[in-house]
Amino acid sequence: MFDALSDRLRKTLGALTGHGRVSAADVDAAMREVRLALLEADVNFKVVKDFVGRVRERATGAEILESLSAGQQVVKIVNEELVALLSAGDRSLHLTGNPTVIVLVGLQGSGKTTTAAKLARYLHKQGRRPLLVAADPYRPAAADQLETLGKSLDIPVYRAPVGTSVLAIAEGGFAAARKQVRDTIILDTAGRLTVDAPLMKEIADLAKAVKAAETLLVVDAMTGQEAVNVAEAFHAAVPVTGLVLTKIDGDARGGAALSISAVTGLPVKFMGTGEKTDALEPFYPDRLAGRILGMGDVLTLVERAQEHYDEKAAAKMAEKLRKNSFTLEDMLDQMEQVRKMGPMGQILEMIPGMGGMAKQAQESVDRGDLKRVEAIIRSMTPAERQEPSILNAGRRRRIAKGSGTRLQDVNQLMKQFGQLQKMMKQFSGGRLGRRMPGMPR
Repeated sequence: MFDALSDRLRKTLGALTGHGRVSAADVDAAMREVRLALLEADVNFKVVKDFVGRVRERATGAEILESLSAGQQVVKIVNEELVALLSAGDRSLHLTGNPTVIVLVGLQGSGKTTTAAKLARYLHKQGRRPLLVAADPYRPAAADQLETLGKSLDIPVYRAPVGTSVLAIAEGGFAAARKQVRDTIILDTAGRLTVDAPLMKEIADLAKAVKAAETLLVVDAMTGQEAVNVAEAFHAAVPVTGLVLTKIDGDARGGAALSISAVTGLPVKFMGTGEKTDALEPFYPDRLAGRILGMGDVLTLVERAQEHYDEKAAAKMAEKLRKNSFTLEDMLDQMEQVRKMGPMGQILEMIPGMGGMAKQAQESVDRGDLKRVEAIIRSMTPAERQEPSILNAGRRRRIAKGSGTRLQDVNQLMKQFGQLQKMMKQFSGGRLGRRMPGMPR
C-alpha cells in the first residue's frame, strides 16, 4: 500500500542526506516534494499541511542548518513527526471484565468477520480462551463464514437461529462462554452498505448492554478518505475505543492509514496485513513509519520469525551452515519457512535498506520464479538434492521435463546454488569481514 509513497519519500530525503550542510531553500524544496507525495497518497489535506509545517519549523532551526549532518537530522525529524502523526490515543488492548467482551463494528465488506477470527487467534496465542459470537442476525452467510474460520482455528463459535435479536444472541453468547469456561467473547456484529441511524442505535445498545471492554471499528484502508468519513460517523454515534485497519497489503494509496487517527483522534490498534488468519499485527507507529521511510522494521520481522520458525530446525540449519553442508533439500526447507512468514515484499520491507528491493522481489514471486525453483528441486531424487555435483546433462534434461521448466532454468538454478555455497563457505570460514567478489566493502 505504501510503495509509491515510500519510493518518493526515500528519493526526496535521500537527496538531503547526500551532502552535509543544507540551506533553508533545500529544506523548502524537500518539503514541497514531501507535501506532494503525501497528497498523492490521499492523505487528508489538513493533516498534510500541519505535518509539513511542523517538519519545516523544526528543520529550519539554526542548530540543524549549521550542523554537518543536517540532512540526516531532517530525516530524523520527518520520522519523529510521522510517528507522532500515527500515535493518537491509547493503543493498548484492554481486556477487563470476566468474561472480557470485544465488539467488532463496521460496514459490510470491511473485513469484520475475518478480523474476528484473526483477533481470536491472536488472543489465543496470548494465552486467552476466546469464544467467537456471530452477532449478525440478518446474514446467515456471515455466521457460516465465522463458523468455518473458527473450526480451522479450533476456536468455538456461538450462533443463534435466524431472526434472533442481537441482544438475545449476546445473552446466548454469555451463557455459552460460562458453560465452556471462556474468558473472552468476540462479537461479530452486523454491517450495512452505508452508515445509517438504525445500525448505529443497534450497535450502541449492544455495546451498552454487554459492557464492552473494547468496541473496535473495522475499516477498509483501501477505500481512502471514505474510511476516514466512516470512522468519524461511527465515532460520533457509537462508543468506539479503537480502529482495525484491514487490507493494508492492498495496492491503494494508503492515505487513510496515515490520516485516520489524526482526523478522528481514535487509536489504530491492529492492522490486517493479509487474508490468512495469522495476518493481524498490533499497530506500532514507529514500526510503520520505519517501513514507509525505508528504515525497516526489524522487531516485527523477528516476531514473525519466532512465530513461524521451529527452534530446533533453526539450530540444525545453523550447524549445517557452520559445517558448510547446505544442500538443495535445505534450500527447499528454507523457502517453505520464509513463505510462512508472509509475502516476500513485506519481509524485505522490514529489513533496513532493503525497502527499494521489496517491489522487485514481490514481482519475482508473482511471476512464479520461486514456484519454478521449488518445482525443479522437487523433481530431483533425494540423492541429487544432497549431492548436486552428480547432475550431468541427462539428469538435468530429465529434471527440466519433470518440472515443466526449461533446461536453461535448471542450469541457472544450479549456477545460483553454486554461488550460494561459495558464500556459505566464506561465512563458515569466519571471513565475514573480508570483501566478497562483486560486493562493496
